[in-house]
Amino acid sequence: MHLDLPEKRYYSIGELAKAFGVNASLIRFWDKEFTILKPKKNAKGNRMFTPEDVKNLQLIYHLVKERGFTLEGAKIHLKEGQKKTMDKFEIIRKLEAVKTVLHNIKNEL
Repeated sequence: MHLDLPEKRYYSIGELAKAFGVNASLIRFWDKEFTILKPKKNAKGNRMFTPEDVKNLQLIYHLVKERGFTLEGAKIHLKEGQKKTMDKFEIIRKLEAVKTVLHNIKNEL
């Protein structure tokens, strides 16, 4: 999944919900369920997600929505092999980006 987000220090929950195509309540729920998400809260109490949180959200989205893991299964998977999972996920993301570029080139021909 490729996210169309600008380079920023912090992202609001609304921006992320729109980028992922989910409700903000799902991201709030994942924030409560997964300890790897550590968004900052501003004076109003709004969650502000860092780029690292966005990567972790992408990983959670991949496990739960794309691979069909249950929440408990995703938590266990993240705890047991987070480094290994992140490496595989990064490879998948890079390959999807290359695929997109190649499709664009093909369409221009």
